[in-house]
Amino acid sequence: MSDTPSDENGIGTEPDAVAEDARVARTRADVSRAALEVLTGEGWEAVTHAHVARVAGYSKTTLYTHWPSRSDLLTMALEAIGDMPHHDLVGDVRTDLIGELRMLRDAIATQRLDRVLMAMAQWGATVAEIGRVRRRIVDDGEKHTRQMLGAVIQGPELEAAVSMLSGSVVCPTLMYGTLPDDATIEAAVDILLRGIELRGNELRGNELRGNER
Repeated sequence: MSDTPSDENGIGTEPDAVAEDARVARTRADVSRAALEVLTGEGWEAVTHAHVARVAGYSKTTLYTHWPSRSDLLTMALEAIGDMPHHDLVGDVRTDLIGELRMLRDAIATQRLDRVLMAMAQWGATVAEIGRVRRRIVDDGEKHTRQMLGAVIQGPELEAAVSMLSGSVVCPTLMYGTLPDDATIEAAVDILLRGIELRGNELRGNELRGNER
């Protein structure tokens, strides 16, 4: 809470304090956008106080005063990403899973999310705040896939299935610098769904055999 005097009704603000809060908020928004621009345009190595200050149009002193470490700048860049793009669900699991993976692939291509992923991998394991933002971004990106698959599988099988699907896009992106084409994405979804169907048939068969004993 700000230390501002109250009027006779117990409510009051200092105009100077309000103006200062607005300036800080505007500065934070400008620096966040600049940090994200540098991150997606040049990579996390370029996210330095000097470079972000030039892009944002502020002095290095201002950035160091409010965000003294590089991890502070990276955290703001990640927070500026907002919600992840998603496919408009149509109710068919295969179509919707393929649509989700295509949206992830297209976002990597157009928004350079590969550089965001590399920054999260590099810093998320050692900087708690970046780890928190990474968790939010990943949870948002996976929520539709988890919802669809969670209707038929749970526990370790669900975790493995989500990882395999997202990995079909993320792995070639980070490991080989390439993006999967539509045929590869469709094959990944089909292999997974066949596996889930076979697993379900196996479990139902075991249940039936158990009832016959």
